[in-house]
Amino acid sequence: MGLTVLDASVVIGWLDEDDGHHGVATDALDQAWDRGERFALPVTALAECLVGPSRKGPSAVERVRSLIAAAPVTSIPISEDIAVESAALRAQFGNRLRLPDALVVATAIVLDADRLLTTDRRWPHGAALGFEGELEVL
Repeated sequence: MGLTVLDASVVIGWLDEDDGHHGVATDALDQAWDRGERFALPVTALAECLVGPSRKGPSAVERVRSLIAAAPVTSIPISEDIAVESAALRAQFGNRLRLPDALVVATAIVLDADRLLTTDRRWPHGAALGFEGELEVL
């Protein structure tokens, strides 16, 4: 059972049937769940997942929070190590890696995750980021 860190884009795609990544995100998560993988969602990515529902009101936010809580996903707070790693990534990559994305990548690095899932094709390659696991762009 490996550890997979999830970017907000994957969770949003999974939750929103109208999202262009819904099918690939749902398939990727279903397959990983079937393999018994563990999932980590940085709280910063959770915040990103709640922006759209927040526009719709508290009941939409609670619905999304309930769906995420029912899934085998652990929310990961920002630690000092994650903050330091994300700052180094931002310093190295500048505008090529926004701070929310740097926090997700830093979480994967600090947790020594096996895999990092995103739908964002603009990220630098995983090895360039210093992430030794598999960076999968859906």
